[in-house]
Amino acid sequence: MTALVVGISHRSAPIALLERLAVDPDGAAKLVEDVLAYPHVSEAAVVATCNRLEIYAAVDRFHGSVEDISQRLVEPAGGSVESLIPNLYVHYDDGAVSHLFRVAAGLDSMAVGEAQILGQTRDALRIGQEQGSVGPVLNTLFQQALRVGKRAHAETGIDRAAPTLVSAALDRAAGDLVGRRVAVVGAGAMSALSVATVVRRGATEVVVINRTPERAERLATEYGVRWAPLTAVATEVAGADIVVACAGASGVLVTRDAVAAAPGPIALVDLALPHDIDPSVTDLPGVSLVTLADLVDELRASDAGAEVEAVRTIVNGEVEAFLSARRHASMTPTVVALRSMATSVVESEMDRIERRLPGLDEATRAELRHTLRRVADKLVHQPTIRAKELGDRDAVSYATALAELFALDPEAVDAMTRPIEPGHPGAES
Repeated sequence: MTALVVGISHRSAPIALLERLAVDPDGAAKLVEDVLAYPHVSEAAVVATCNRLEIYAAVDRFHGSVEDISQRLVEPAGGSVESLIPNLYVHYDDGAVSHLFRVAAGLDSMAVGEAQILGQTRDALRIGQEQGSVGPVLNTLFQQALRVGKRAHAETGIDRAAPTLVSAALDRAAGDLVGRRVAVVGAGAMSALSVATVVRRGATEVVVINRTPERAERLATEYGVRWAPLTAVATEVAGADIVVACAGASGVLVTRDAVAAAPGPIALVDLALPHDIDPSVTDLPGVSLVTLADLVDELRASDAGAEVEAVRTIVNGEVEAFLSARRHASMTPTVVALRSMATSVVESEMDRIERRLPGLDEATRAELRHTLRRVADKLVHQPTIRAKELGDRDAVSYATALAELFALDPEAVDAMTRPIEPGHPGAES
């Protein structure tokens, strides 16, 4: 099984299309179920954020799998599937490894280097584990990607050098927040980042508004601010100087009428997909609106210079180390099967000798066995050394050639990679 990723993001498609494809947690779970139903897919996970939707799968065939997954990903947008496919990107095998490592490290984010994607990647793995849709291929890949992301943030100053999406939006919409009243619509990860940011930047009054009161109260309590139910959104918006909306609910949460009721100028930030704020509010006097689409070019142009290069160096090194370890691991079953075959030949020849010469004394028998083993070891020694030398270059081809040359039983090679079944004599108790 090999890793495949089919995705769409701010780098490959307009925000308007991303909005049509946005999924909530239930939608992501359904997407995983649908992908797992395809004949060549054994594992699946979904990374869904405000500016990307990616399906990761373990597949045994590329072409049929990529066609099925691509169509399923874009179908919810409506219209011609063929016209939407060019907005997708596909990474396979080594490319899938490199892509996920870059994503987890923040190199592929709208705000390069932002740390929120690391938590979203962790959520994708956790949900996949809970659904039972993640197996050895994706579990290993995601676990390593998370380690790479943590290392990138721990060993570089990318957190200080690169702006967060929230910070960039607030800078553009409102600038100084000291003494301002801020309403945050939503209580998810982006909302929590928004609350933390506006509190840190000196907002006088902050209120968290959410459909689920318990989540609103929990987030508000964490930062010592107020909370309000979604039914009070119009009142809270009318009393705010700045509104940050990132709930991503189906349907508009901040209406034109609610914004029109504000007595003075109001700055709106909509970081949700689908959007939370009625786009027509820009026609109202004293109203400014910043959306994800407004931030794409600005954030692409921003560069954290040396810090980004430091993260790239870490990611490149980790990708090569991961692929090298995987290539070496792919050689191991063939080498073990070769040595096992040599041992079997020795035992077979010893049995033949003992049948033909039943009167051999124990010392002679032991010397013959030792000699046969030495001959067998010498015969397989050079192929084993070459396997280690070539493991970093073309392990799969060499392993295949080795198996063909020595007529190794494919079942014997496969058996070296299978987990030991419970109850087997070699299983751990």
